[in-house]
Amino acid sequence: MNEQMLETFLNRRSVRSYTGEAVPMEKLNQIIMAGLSSASSRAARPWDLIVVRDKDKLIEMSGCRLKGSSRMLAGADVAIVVVGDEERSDVWIEDCSVVMANMHLMASALGVGSCWIQGRDREAIDGETTEDFLRRILQFPAECRLEAILSLGMPDEELPGRAPESLPFNKVHINKY
Repeated sequence: MNEQMLETFLNRRSVRSYTGEAVPMEKLNQIIMAGLSSASSRAARPWDLIVVRDKDKLIEMSGCRLKGSSRMLAGADVAIVVVGDEERSDVWIEDCSVVMANMHLMASALGVGSCWIQGRDREAIDGETTEDFLRRILQFPAECRLEAILSLGMPDEELPGRAPESLPFNKVHINKY
């Protein structure tokens, strides 16, 4: 087993508080490449990535979710918004989720804090959908549907990883439920 990969999985944590230090461009490019190299059904790649580094846009975007679950965007250095074209693939949601997971894990491996902010089927603080709220700010086309946002920043705190023995092995069923 690849111990380094397993260590990345065990140590990955959602980070919602950032130092304000810029994410180095080299690391951001590696995170983007991890997303772009994602598996996709029939190689359709129905996703597009919108990389946002403009501080005013990040602050405005921080209102994209009801109950403040996107407020960390105001303190993030970067956000990557993943949208998918539902006309290109009937599994665009799954394909976009793989992109998000790859970027989330790569960020962790590089020491960059990240948090997955669900966007699809969510509501913004102003009562409109999260998708419409972000479409107004980022101007992505109507055929693109919002999947999620990955906030990125240098972590303000180091969260402990998970011990292998703490994993819920009771969720594994062999040959039958």
